[in-house]
Amino acid sequence: MYREHFGLQEKPFSLIPDPKFLHFSDKHKTAYSMLEYGLHEQTGITVITGEVGSGKTTLLRHLLSNINQQQLTIGLINNTHAGLGDLTQWIALAFDLSHQDKDKVALFRDIQDFLIGEWGEGKRAVLIVDEAQNMDAQTLEELRLFTNINADGDQLLQIILTGQPELQDMLQLPELAQIAQRVSVEYHINALGWQEAANYIRHRLITASKPGHEKSASHIFDSVAMAVIFYFSGGVPRLINTLCDVALVHAYAAGLQTINYQIALEVVKGRKIGGVNRFAGNSEQLQLAKRAGKRIGGV
Repeated sequence: MYREHFGLQEKPFSLIPDPKFLHFSDKHKTAYSMLEYGLHEQTGITVITGEVGSGKTTLLRHLLSNINQQQLTIGLINNTHAGLGDLTQWIALAFDLSHQDKDKVALFRDIQDFLIGEWGEGKRAVLIVDEAQNMDAQTLEELRLFTNINADGDQLLQIILTGQPELQDMLQLPELAQIAQRVSVEYHINALGWQEAANYIRHRLITASKPGHEKSASHIFDSVAMAVIFYFSGGVPRLINTLCDVALVHAYAAGLQTINYQIALEVVKGRKIGGVNRFAGNSEQLQLAKRAGKRIGGV
């Protein structure tokens, strides 16, 4: 509803992960490099963690859209939950292998034969598990068994785990010491800093703008409004998207072309759910927000 008003051809702050809008902050560049390294080298297990909405899934989608399908065979499990059930069946399903009416032993053998076959054709198999923190300790330990499938010194299955910080805690449990020892690459995506958040907002606006409207789109949010959104989002991309999207609606309804800190604060006041960080945060964020909007303490 506001796109024409602001010279945009699509929504810039959709909550649906879209690699087209991926903004590579320094943190995301490093995380992506770790994912690439985990794909192209025999590194065992790669673990990428970050808070909810930090951009892990978007990074994965970008990675999957840019890999060489002729060299890698990718299996993806992205609907993990505590009652996941038989992991062997899920791995078979991820690699499009028949698993109906097969017991665990037969299915494990089929997966092993598949991995050996891929290796024999010069391809490497990679299993990606998104939201891996939802798996229980027993399932994670079962995953370790698949890292033992080798041929002539080569590891036939590389594993990438992405998840929330709880995944780090799980991998430190004594009963998971064996799988933790197989983690050779790990990286945690921290929240964006102030300048990174401002660059993120501008990047998404420019990407969504109509041709010829890039410059005006980059100035839809003034710097004070972006500082307010940065503080109350805690620098988490998904929360930044939520606040920015609603701010665009408010500005459109008021007939304004620029979003100032009053609109940003109005949006925050209206958020009762969704994880908006009203008072918490480190001292640097708080001081930035106070300098950005003198009335911020009254929210």
